[in-house]
Amino acid sequence: MNELPLKYFEGEIVVVYNFKIFNQVIDELKKEAILGFDTETRPNFKKGDTNKVALLQLSTEKKAYLFKLKEIGLPTEMTKLLRNPQITKVGVAIHDDIKALQKLNYFHAAGFVDLQNFVKQFGIECLSLKKLSAIVLNFRISKAQQLSNWESQKLTSEQQIYAATDAWVGFKIYNDLVNYQKTLLSE
Repeated sequence: MNELPLKYFEGEIVVVYNFKIFNQVIDELKKEAILGFDTETRPNFKKGDTNKVALLQLSTEKKAYLFKLKEIGLPTEMTKLLRNPQITKVGVAIHDDIKALQKLNYFHAAGFVDLQNFVKQFGIECLSLKKLSAIVLNFRISKAQQLSNWESQKLTSEQQIYAATDAWVGFKIYNDLVNYQKTLLSE
């Protein structure tokens, strides 16, 4: 795996930290059929303590949206998107991500695909995003920012790229496998 090239999201990153920006981007997201999905929470190193989810990431092929939940919460318009079965939201180990978001503003999750389950039909048993990107996309991703402070007032460019990459890679893996499936069916 270490021999593979290191890649990261190179598209446009939109940090959503107020309702003006939120209102500008939510309609764009509602038009998408597939979105990469992930969340980030500030790590806690004390046993028994937990932090609220700090960041929600949604990604298309060329654009990633980073929602700073400490600033905007989880608006009802976002919960409508998260419960819309017509929009596929794809990520890895998403159960806890969804539960953390539901604590902010409850919604009935629909349209979610957990890649850990989805990849099994392709005979893939590796379940981490890092390993899945190596197996399916033939590149590796960095996890260096994973334990950074996601509640920071201003996200660093490294944090933004890391967060965007995690959502985008989920999107890419799903798209590649669906296209591979279609190719097999057409032969």
